[in-house]
Amino acid sequence: LDTFFGTRPRCGADHNIVHQLCEPLVSTMPPDTGGSDEDVMVVTPNTVSGNIDYDKLIRDFGSQQISAELIERFERVTGKTPHPWIKRGIFFSHRDLDMVLDTYAAGKPMYLYTGRGPSSEALHLGHLVPFMFTKYLQDVFQCPLVVQMTDDEKFLWKDLSLEECHRLAFENAKDIIACGFDISRTLIFSDLDYIGTMYPNIVKIQKAVTYNQVKGIFGFDDSVNIGKHAFPAVQAAPSFPTSFPHTFGSRVDVPCLIPCAIDQDPYFRMTRDVAPRLGFLKPALIHSKFFPALQGSSGKMSASDETSAIFCTDSPDVIKTKVNKYAFSGGRLTVEEHREKGGDLAIDIPYQWLTFFCLDDERLKRIGDEYSSGRMLSGEIKAELIKVLQPLVAQHQFARSMVTDEMVKTFMMPRPLRLS
Repeated sequence: LDTFFGTRPRCGADHNIVHQLCEPLVSTMPPDTGGSDEDVMVVTPNTVSGNIDYDKLIRDFGSQQISAELIERFERVTGKTPHPWIKRGIFFSHRDLDMVLDTYAAGKPMYLYTGRGPSSEALHLGHLVPFMFTKYLQDVFQCPLVVQMTDDEKFLWKDLSLEECHRLAFENAKDIIACGFDISRTLIFSDLDYIGTMYPNIVKIQKAVTYNQVKGIFGFDDSVNIGKHAFPAVQAAPSFPTSFPHTFGSRVDVPCLIPCAIDQDPYFRMTRDVAPRLGFLKPALIHSKFFPALQGSSGKMSASDETSAIFCTDSPDVIKTKVNKYAFSGGRLTVEEHREKGGDLAIDIPYQWLTFFCLDDERLKRIGDEYSSGRMLSGEIKAELIKVLQPLVAQHQFARSMVTDEMVKTFMMPRPLRLS
């Protein structure tokens, strides 16, 4: 563990705060109990693998479960129906979401912040999930949104040229715009282009976080490039409203809500720790579960493995082939056994994907009941998923085809955004 997460300091105040910040990450990697390496849960900003226990992540990371009471309050305060992903527990954990609702109820401004690391030409469906949900949140709160394109991060971590990372940021922005964001309330920015505006906040964060803290939180060792050590402050900076002076000026009282997968939480635990010392509000977060790969639910899908994902560029025939050939089934070995015992919804990828993309609760329940009882076979539930995915991807492709380079430049132009 010391090798993977970096050596903890052994003296003074640094030791205490490093222990608080990095202990949750360490505890996601339990000691050897005789199981296979594939069973061991690892959740870090750069690695997700093993059998994911989300209740344990809540305990270890120190976040809060999104309760039925909070969902009811969300609906009462906003006047909007909670998204199916909230009701189904896909977005399952939060930090200070109740405080954001207080701000909204008081009629005060707030903003959303999410991001994308542009390392591939095409996004897959797992990449779209946070943007689809963020679109819903923007519609609910009618608030500004900032989208960070971390082209600098991908240059530091991947075997890509700086120019290619910058180009991919521009191309990926088209997929984000295709999700339907309000252009009057949305700024998409490349770190390489915008970092000068954020730099005062970046250096304040860097001064407030020690080298040993970064090593402990993110697992860096002394062999990695110094850019990786510096980058967490870059991802933290958009959490503070003065990083966007065109919209917020010098205001420090505008709260930020960050929808993200829970593996990104370490960045924002660090951010929340330094925020009060720098005179800012702590950013609030709402965490999603991981979108599983086609081959199984351990970890999340990867853009580097085309057979693990449905891409936004896939044709209807490719989607059908991938689902039928690669989607891990919770069905039984024989038709007779399946009719008797039914399918296992907990491991069946077609059903799990339907919980994301079949937004009709009654239809999803019917499919789940039919499949788990054995009345629906594995091929039939795959056919149900195909019927959902093909029009979803086709609709996204059409929307993306309507996004011009000029539209991208407008979304990426620093300018005043409409407030809540």
